[in-house]
Formats: sequence, structure tokens, C-alpha cells
Amino acid sequence: MNNVRPRITMMSAEQIQEAHKNVLKVLSETGVRVDSPEILQLLERKLGLKSQDRNIKFPPEVVEEAIKSAPKTIDIYDRRGEHKLKLGEDRLRFGVGVTALFYQNPVDETLDIFKRDNFRDLVRLGSSLKHYDVISTVGIVRDVKEELGDMYGSLEHISNTTKPLVLLVSDENRFPDVLDMFEHLHGKEVGDKPFVIPYFNPVSPLVMNAGTVDKMKVAIERGLPIIFSNYSMAGASTPLTPAGTLTLLMAELLAGLVISQTIKKGAQILLGMLPVYFDMRTMLNFYDPQSILISVACSEMMKHYGIPHCSTSGSGTGWGMDLIAADTYWMNTLALLLSNGHLAPFIGDSLGSKSISPTTFVHCHEIIDQALRLHNGFQLDDENSAVAEIFKVGPGKSFLNQPSTLKNYKTGYYVSGVYPRYSMEKWMDAGQPPARQVLRQKTQDLMASAPAPEEYAEFIAKGEEFIKQRFHDIL
Repeated sequence: MNNVRPRITMMSAEQIQEAHKNVLKVLSETGVRVDSPEILQLLERKLGLKSQDRNIKFPPEVVEEAIKSAPKTIDIYDRRGEHKLKLGEDRLRFGVGVTALFYQNPVDETLDIFKRDNFRDLVRLGSSLKHYDVISTVGIVRDVKEELGDMYGSLEHISNTTKPLVLLVSDENRFPDVLDMFEHLHGKEVGDKPFVIPYFNPVSPLVMNAGTVDKMKVAIERGLPIIFSNYSMAGASTPLTPAGTLTLLMAELLAGLVISQTIKKGAQILLGMLPVYFDMRTMLNFYDPQSILISVACSEMMKHYGIPHCSTSGSGTGWGMDLIAADTYWMNTLALLLSNGHLAPFIGDSLGSKSISPTTFVHCHEIIDQALRLHNGFQLDDENSAVAEIFKVGPGKSFLNQPSTLKNYKTGYYVSGVYPRYSMEKWMDAGQPPARQVLRQKTQDLMASAPAPEEYAEFIAKGEEFIKQRFHDIL
């Protein structure tokens, strides 16, 4: 079959080599600061390097060796052991979640602190929507003891879906406890057919903070694939120019790659960046259209290296699921889907990533549905070109009863799962509902019907007991 598909490309082979040369220069001449004594000693011992005031420089040959040793693809399973993704070969896959502090309800979009019940409801909602292939940590639980927020949130995370999990643990001291709890509930080591992908990020510019690299070591030693992704505020933590931000963030990513391969050669890792801008007038961070260009450039660099890429999700810009958010989500989803991304795991947040909205889950699912339709292109062959059918019908006649119509009329064009295709008259008969009202009601309906996995009650009971036994002094 002759399938035609749209593609986005940015950099020539020469430009990729130039960008790589700049990154190697930063790593070999400026270096990075490593705040973990254990990891710093590991790098010095295994690589034969010397640090000064925690700063270590990586020669080009060390970086090139790390690139060669990193796996080109990563197999991801669901919680029940079924193979789901081959990151590095698959098209861009999507996920919902972010470490939000506030929940924006779907009834009137007012804000409240993020609670344990919100975690449960959002995981079930994301799990019920077919285009979300992974479920990321959806918030920081704030209606339990602060020291145990990661534990209760992670318990709801694993209990309410069987889909693969992207795991963010805000308190590095709790990270091993969360993995222990997962193994207690799952009955197997988390590295056996891995369904958990921990997410880590350094501190820009050029700091490999202890919490990040120490958690990386724990995850890699347990056989888990990891995401190493950084976050810029262009003009503050990175240079204001897109090329400068790309260079600095790429240097951090390759430093993380070297650390991962030094911990264990062949450690499975996805690399990516969230290239956000910083508005010095309002003191707020935001996605600019050039943020998306930087993300596309990063995806091309990762394709050049043969390393799976973790893309941006285009989130955080709007005040809920509004016109502002829709602009950014559409631009980001389409651009990254038509480039070389492999995983975009953080859909759903708003208001500078401080809150999360279930209506965003639902509307963005519509965006992904349509963007995938565009990404998939169409067949250009004799049957689909319908030349014989056009000859048969001729000028001025209808194709309503022709084979191409009768065969494809149910699937030949896009039909929304949220927004009715109203004529003006039907819209008026329905009471002239605003699209946002339709979205809110659809979201509430989906949340009410989203099922729990059959293990839910068992997992919650066992998890509660695990937390009680391990943290009795806190409780």
C-alpha cells in the first residue's frame, strides 16, 4: 500500500553535527556539577576523571561511548505483564499527569488543594481514554501527612490503572519506599517486565543534583528504564536564544546519559527537555512557539544518537482547558507527532503547571485523536484514488451510493467523541450550549463511568497496611 504521510524536519545533517560539536565543547570545557558524593566518586573511579569543587568535565570520547552503550529501544509492559510499547520504534505516545498542587474541578473549574480522591479519579479517567498509553503521577496529595504524600499518591497511582506508569516522587527519601510498596503489591520485582518508568530532572544550568542522580542509581539497579528530562526558563536558567537553550539542555541530557551508563552499561534511558521561556516582566514561565521548535530539534538530535526521546506535552499555559491551552496543545501535539518523538507523558496541567484539570484530559484526547488522523496520512493507490469510480459517475452526479462511500462512510471522516456536529438549528434547539459546557458535562460523565481495576480494593488494603507498618512512627 502506498501511504503518504506528512513529516516535519528542521536540521540538516551538517547542522546536527554542529549542534553536537557545541554540546561536546560545553561538557569538555565547562562540565557539570555533581552534588552526590557517591555518584561523583563513581564517575571518577570508573571513568578515570578528576573533579574540582564537585565540577566534572566529560571528554568527547566518554560521551560518545555512553551514546553507543545506551539501548536504542525500550520495551514497556502494563502491570499485568502484557507488552504495550517499544519506545524508540513506536510513534509518539501520550500520557496524562503532572505533579500539580491544585485540582481544577470539571463542574465550574474552581481550584482546591490536590487530594487523594482527585488522584484516584484522574488516574481512572486517564486510564479509560484509549490514546493515553501511560499514566503519570497526576498530583501531590495534600490532604494526608506531608511526609507520606508520595506514598498515598503512589498507592492510588498503581491501584487505579493497569497501564504503564511514569513515576514522579517529590521526596527523594521516599523513592525506595514507593518501589518497595509497588513490589509488595505487584508480587514481583518492578524491573521484571517493567511497567514503571521513573522520571528525573537535573537543575539548570548544569547541576546534577544529589536527589536526582541518587534516585537514578536506585532505579537503574532495580532494572527500571528511566526518563531523564530537564526544564529551562530561557533568559534565566538557560540562554534566551533557542540555539543557546538547546545547547545547554542537550549538554545536561548527555551528562545524565553518561551518569546512567556509568552506573550500569546498557541502562535503559529516555532523554528529553521542557524548553520553557521566562517572562521577566511578569516573572512567569510559559511555552513560546520556539519552545516547540527546540523540542523538535531535540527529537532530531535523539534520532541521530539512536536514543528514545521524551517529548514535551505542551501543557501549563492555559487557565484551565481554555482557548489559550488549546492553542499550545494543538501546536505541540501536531509538531511532535510529525517529528521524531516517542513519549509525551504530561498532559493535563494548567496555570503554570500548578493545577490539573480533568477537562484538559478529555479535550486533549480529542486533539490527539485528530492529530493522529493527520499523522497517519492516507493511501494513494488505484483503489483509493477511485479513478474508475470517477469515470463511472462522471460530471454533475453524486457519489452517495458509490462503493467508496458505502465502504467508508462510517470511518472515512472524523467524528468527535465529545462535541456533537450540530447544525445551527440543532444547536439552537439544544439551548445554544457553549462548547466549554459540553466539555464539562462530558468530562463529568466519563469520570462517573471510569472503572476501577478488579485489584483495586485488594491493592488499597495491602498498600494501607504497608504504609502503616513502615511509617507507624509518623502515623
